[in-house]
Order: sequence, then structure tokens, then C-alpha cells
Amino acid sequence: MIILRLFTRKWLLATILVIAAIGVMVRLGFWQLDRLAQRRAFNDRVRVNANGPEMGITGISLTLDYTALEYRPVTVTGEYDFANQVALRNQAWNNQYGVHLLTPMKIAGTEVAVLVDRGWIPGGDNVADWGKYDQPGTQQIHGVVRLSQVKPALGGRADPVWAEGDPPIRAWNFATIESIARQLPYLVLPAYVQLIPPPSGVDMSGSLPIPSPPELDLTEGSHESYAIQWFSFAAVFAVGYPFFVSREEKRQRQS
Repeated sequence: MIILRLFTRKWLLATILVIAAIGVMVRLGFWQLDRLAQRRAFNDRVRVNANGPEMGITGISLTLDYTALEYRPVTVTGEYDFANQVALRNQAWNNQYGVHLLTPMKIAGTEVAVLVDRGWIPGGDNVADWGKYDQPGTQQIHGVVRLSQVKPALGGRADPVWAEGDPPIRAWNFATIESIARQLPYLVLPAYVQLIPPPSGVDMSGSLPIPSPPELDLTEGSHESYAIQWFSFAAVFAVGYPFFVSREEKRQRQS
């Protein structure tokens, strides 16, 4: 019987290696299915949040679970603190290079602030140029909740770490809210607000900063196809290896 031959001394090592390879492939297939389930859960949560009613952010919002509120429409009333705003580097609008201004907003009636991505401005991160984009006085803004970027993507350049006594870091590669908040003199919410752009067709070229819609990919990616590939590879090994051994045994008996 071919199954028994696979475990003879002649084929034992090869059989063990093939079984191990099949196990790894099956595990990778289930890993991709897990990733697919996570992606679907994320997409469902984003769709629910994005279509939910607008929520007001107030001082009590420090206790909210912002992970569950990502992309939820929100409104905030308060005053911007332009002295402590920073820039997010490497931003583009209509193929023009620039930065996004990330400005703390003191929430009305509290000593708590939320960082607000006010949008794109041309040029670099020269702090002296930012004053022309100030919006003084009490403002009511409309945006969506965005989570802090914990770490850069593979190959991305990490931001420096601010330490007590250092001058403020004015230009950042990522919106890492926990790191930016360390250099601010007040409590900051653990998520930030990205302003919603005006309705389609409104010319924003003469009104800076220009808000940008969040870039959302709500597809399921390639996880399902990758899972099918790994399971297919495992099946090929499981069926092909016994066939190979049987053919080799038959060829050697005939020689």
C-alpha cells in the first residue's frame, strides 16, 4: 500500500519534510482567511461609522473608545492654538507638493484639545509662512475621526522622539498623536479630526488650507485568492507526493 511505503526508511525523511510543508501551507491559508475576516470586519465598521449621525466632541470625550469610532462624522466647537500647530510632510493636492496643517483646537468650555487636520497648503514646513492661514476666534468644524498612526509603513521614515526640554518638533512624517501630544501643554484627545472637504464642485483653490477626504480602501484585498493558492499548493503536495513515490517505486522494480 502506497501510504505504508511513504514511511519506510527510504522515504521517511522526504515524507516528514512534505508533511511539514503541507502543514505550513495550510496554516498560511488559514492565516489569510483570518486576515480576510479582519478586513471585512474593518470595512463593515467603517461603513457603519461613515454613515452614522454626526457626533459632537466635548470635554467628556476623553473616555471614548476612538478605535470603534474611526471615520465617524463629528463636529467640534472651539479655538485653534496656532502657536502649537505642526505640519504633516509629503502631502499633495492636484499633483502639487505641500504639507497638511495639524492644529490643536481647544474644545469650548474645557482645557482639553483635539488635533485637527485642517488640510493642504503649498510649499514646505516653514513655520513663518503658516500665519497667513490662521482662522482666529471660535470655530465650529465638521470632520471625521482619524486614529493615530502608531508606526510608519515598511520602509517609512520614523519621526524623532520629543523629550522634555527639547524645542517643539514642527514637521512630522506621520500623525502620531501620542508623540505630538507630549510637546503640548494640555490634555489632547488620543485621535484627531480630519476636516471634511466642501461639496463637489466647490472651488477651493483660493481658500487655504484645503481639506482632503480620507483615502479609504474598502475592498477585500487579495486575502481570499492567497488562501486558495496556499490550500491548492497543499493539495498538490498531498496528492502529488504519493503519486511520485509510487511511480519511482514502480520504475525501480522494472529496472
